[in-house]
Amino acid sequence: MPTLDDLLSRLWDDYTHLNPHAQRVRNLLRERGETVVNDHIAFRTFDDPRIGINVLATAFEAHGYTPADSYTFPEKKLFARHYEHPDANRPRVFISELKTEGFSEELRRSVKQLVDQVPVDRTEAWDFPVAGRLWDLSYEQYQSLAEESEYAGWLAAMGFRANHFTVFVNALDTFESLEQLNEFLKTQGFKLNDAGGEIKGSAEVLLEQSSTRAEPVTVTFSDGEQKVPGCYYEFARRYAKADGQLFNGFVAKSADKIFQSTDRQ
Repeated sequence: MPTLDDLLSRLWDDYTHLNPHAQRVRNLLRERGETVVNDHIAFRTFDDPRIGINVLATAFEAHGYTPADSYTFPEKKLFARHYEHPDANRPRVFISELKTEGFSEELRRSVKQLVDQVPVDRTEAWDFPVAGRLWDLSYEQYQSLAEESEYAGWLAAMGFRANHFTVFVNALDTFESLEQLNEFLKTQGFKLNDAGGEIKGSAEVLLEQSSTRAEPVTVTFSDGEQKVPGCYYEFARRYAKADGQLFNGFVAKSADKIFQSTDRQ
């Protein structure tokens, strides 16, 4: 039986192979003597019950993860849930799904056509969260989905894999603030997601977040290769609640802007 470490390693290897800028960020932090702690890993899916949140979460629940809180994003028509492990040193898992009933018949038909191609036994595998794209997709179909929902376009092109990993800023020793970390990243040539400001959230809501912008990656479509946005690296600073414990959840208003890290430019 593969372990949780096996799954997390597979996810990180796939993520950094596709998005080498994330490994560069991690290496730069380590060169400063930092120990990089992962706050959470995020995934995307559609609300089809064959591949929805409950299905994607199974691989993590097998290793002790349990649901902690849920979130809605009316503007982007998303529902999300985050999961936690009994060992606080394990990263949180954040899974969102597109609520397809809020979109056109064309999008719903296209999504169904994609999901119909997914083998049932693949969704039951221990490594389903890193299965990649399990359907044929043309670039024209990708563009049509992305025009209506950037989230749908990204998911259709990328499939099942980590959408992002997240540096736990509290564990860093050489940065006094998230703003300071952001400035360092920019001096190293990384572009940040500035939708709603470079820093989403605040100490008042107990969570600050920032992220790189997804760099273009080459994707093979049924009608040729094209460059589309890949994944991004997030940075999260958490603040203590009134009881002194760090806030463990997420802030929907902030996450709504973080989602735009994979938008086409």
